[in-house]
Amino acid sequence: MSAENNNTLVHVDAVEKVFHRGSEDIHVLKDLHLKVPQGEFLALMGPSGSGKSTLLNLIGGLDRPSSGSVSVAGERVDQLPDHKLAAWRARHVGFVFQLYNLLPILSAERNVELPLLLTHLSKSERRDHVATALGVVGLSHRAKHFPRTLSGGEQQRVGIARGIVTDPTLLLCDEPTGDLDRKSGDEILDLLQALNREHGKTILMVTHDPHASARASRTVYLNKGQLSNEPVA
Repeated sequence: MSAENNNTLVHVDAVEKVFHRGSEDIHVLKDLHLKVPQGEFLALMGPSGSGKSTLLNLIGGLDRPSSGSVSVAGERVDQLPDHKLAAWRARHVGFVFQLYNLLPILSAERNVELPLLLTHLSKSERRDHVATALGVVGLSHRAKHFPRTLSGGEQQRVGIARGIVTDPTLLLCDEPTGDLDRKSGDEILDLLQALNREHGKTILMVTHDPHASARASRTVYLNKGQLSNEPVA
């Protein structure tokens, strides 16, 4: 096995994704190939509706390709049975969403704890993991606060803490700065860069913002179902 293959964390090979709308077939991804090395911060750009979030969902095991293969850390995600996918995601994937997806009735620390409920950790172990994650994102002092009392940037930091609390293999971010002002967005991008550079996290970030993609170590562009290293004309 080559050194490149040893270092490849995500391997998307010849993936097609077709959605069916009535009698119409919508080809969202077409013979798509992508390799993401361990430790890379990759930005994925493209027009609305180009399939960026679809690709992220396939890599994160939230959806399955119509054909082709998706592997993460050498494991065929597309072949995992449904009853094993939740445990696989809990172990390997952290998600960060544009709209935070925090539960308003739970405090910051309880929101962060949610992915740990799918693990076998004890209550005290979960508490330690949550404290560590909130510390990494600089929100230890806001652990008891509810989402309504947090700013947008703070809510997204809670979302990132939830994404990293299981120490996942891969962090998938779908427009993580899309609902934030520039200052808050820059703070989130600073945090993602720190997670990548200082903690070695592999990050895939969907974004429409060139300012955000400039923070990544590499940017690829998705248009009409296929990837390119060049911006869409």
